[in-house]
Amino acid sequence: MSIFRTLLLFPLLLAGLVFPSAPAFAAMEIQVIGGASIKIAVAMVPFQGAAGQPQLSLTQVAGDDLSRSGQFRLVETAGAQQPTDPAQIDYKLWRDRGVEALVIGRVMSLPGGRFEVRFRLMDAIKQTQLAGYSYNISPEQWRATAHEIADVVYEKLTGVKGVFGSRIAFVQKRGKNFELRVADADGQNPHTVVRSSEPLISPVFSPDGARLAYVSFEDKKPVVYVQSLRDGERRQAAAFKGSNSAPAWSPDGSRLAVVLTRDEASQIYFINADGSGVTRLTHGGNIDTEPVWTPDGQTIYFTSDRGGSPQIYRMPVSGGEPKRVTFSGSYNVSPAISPDGRLLAYIQREGGSFQVAVMELASGQTRVLTDSAMDESPSFAPNSQSVLYATVQGGRGVLGTVSIDGRTHARLSENGADAREPAWGH
Repeated sequence: MSIFRTLLLFPLLLAGLVFPSAPAFAAMEIQVIGGASIKIAVAMVPFQGAAGQPQLSLTQVAGDDLSRSGQFRLVETAGAQQPTDPAQIDYKLWRDRGVEALVIGRVMSLPGGRFEVRFRLMDAIKQTQLAGYSYNISPEQWRATAHEIADVVYEKLTGVKGVFGSRIAFVQKRGKNFELRVADADGQNPHTVVRSSEPLISPVFSPDGARLAYVSFEDKKPVVYVQSLRDGERRQAAAFKGSNSAPAWSPDGSRLAVVLTRDEASQIYFINADGSGVTRLTHGGNIDTEPVWTPDGQTIYFTSDRGGSPQIYRMPVSGGEPKRVTFSGSYNVSPAISPDGRLLAYIQREGGSFQVAVMELASGQTRVLTDSAMDESPSFAPNSQSVLYATVQGGRGVLGTVSIDGRTHARLSENGADAREPAWGH
């Protein structure tokens, strides 16, 4: 959430009125719109074996992942042969159905309640094997294994690393409590990391995915916390006088850029992850906020009103003169840099609508990716191919993803729930 909008919402945050109440948590529903102009046709044959176990869910979850990417067209397998081994495949049958790649596999029971999952990705045109893996898993690892299978298929067929096994974080209001939740990239398998009667905002994963930095209002003012996702241990990283907000991890995970008002107006500082070693980056009476690091750790992008209206600037981490980056329109905020360092995503206001835009940093070319009106908090996928964001639909916050070409949109929604402040991590 942009500090320029947060400043307006602060009284409502303290009153707990920003999010409407939500009922008990239910599974996210996924709606995919659009996709690549030419999609790869894939048949996901339901895995066989291990009677009574949900092996069907392996192909269902992996298939949903591939569909959500917008790069694939899943071909119906009902009524066709159900091979588990390459020798059983009738390639002509599948080619006649338009299939280009075929996923087959089986599940076998192991001692101690574990399972062995074997799968193969076959090229239906060349009649060759593209990938083959075996996993020894517990029942709790069904979904993680399905995501890993989808990642393998995605990478082998597109040449780009998959991110279905990654995680997202977001804030949800349930009753009178705010909850910081972590879920699979498809919004499923969520669990609560922090629960508070006061607002929680601005979660961000550490580069290794082991920690979350976020802002809590539990002390009746914004304080930055760092929390381990492995053991739940948390500590205050920035609790200085005034406001402490907008944490951003350095690429090596050793430091945070944060926004403090301890000396004057909102300015950007660096601190160690344990809260020590405070140094100041920006100066002046303007509002400087929402810092993000470039992948090489040499540059900070941030939002500032130093030019009279909120725009995005950049400056070296060693200091120097900030340089303005965005020039289209009078309101551009919430920068996010793609992990490959090529793109800048941000929120652009155009005609009263707040939408996700992306800029190619080398050329300066920009394009708007969404057609909604109240978008916020863009965050890149680990493979830089899509952007996670929050928007408002039907009066409540929902999470969405959009491909960097703007063709594929997916909504992660839950009936009656209100989700905001998303972040994508490993």
